[in-house]
Amino acid sequence: MDSYLHYAHAELALWQYRMKKKPSLGGRLTHGVQNKINSWIPEKVHKVVTAAIENMVKVVLTGSSWIVPKPDESLTLKQREFKVRSRIKWYRNTASVEGAVTGAGGILMGFADFPAFLTIKMKMLFDIAALYGFDTKDFQERLFLLYVFQLSFSSQHRRNDLIGLIENWEEYRSTLPKDFKEFDWKTFQLDYRDYIDLAKLAQLIPVVGAGVGAIANYRLTEHLGRYAMNAYRLRVLE
Repeated sequence: MDSYLHYAHAELALWQYRMKKKPSLGGRLTHGVQNKINSWIPEKVHKVVTAAIENMVKVVLTGSSWIVPKPDESLTLKQREFKVRSRIKWYRNTASVEGAVTGAGGILMGFADFPAFLTIKMKMLFDIAALYGFDTKDFQERLFLLYVFQLSFSSQHRRNDLIGLIENWEEYRSTLPKDFKEFDWKTFQLDYRDYIDLAKLAQLIPVVGAGVGAIANYRLTEHLGRYAMNAYRLRVLE
């Protein structure tokens, strides 16, 4: 095994350890508070928000799946991941600029950040999948992207549940939703919203919103890229 493969396996093992750690006391308290707040929100509101996010994600998944780079099967893992990191850097910087622009516009522009930022993150996932050699025109590969996204933006408790599915994808894929209608969109939107609420709330504040938006989008995009790399390593390093 060459030195880069040793490095990739070591980084993957550390990531898996972090995914399986028990939630901290602070994490459990935060999760409990978020669950309590969510229980106070009327179910009609949950349905509206869930439908909105479901529709946005479906549009991105449908459109992005046809515009992806063609992977070069002759590439080594090191060469492949060099390209992946370059794409993450490009999307990270793009998301940062988008966050600064919408953050500078106050509350109204802040609302425009949600679909724009979501599109950037999803498109990055499609590029990463293709660079690892996976065909995202396949429904189950797009479903894998959703689970990677959910793993990235969820509580530690939820990660404990999702990592097993990601690790054993080939075993579980036949039992997973057959179309997007069967996917648990409510849990998806709650996980995502609870994770990014604190990071993005200050973006709506005038004056400081631009800086907050730039930094938050930068970090969240890099975070998603790192999780996606390790999720795909689980499949290519078997």
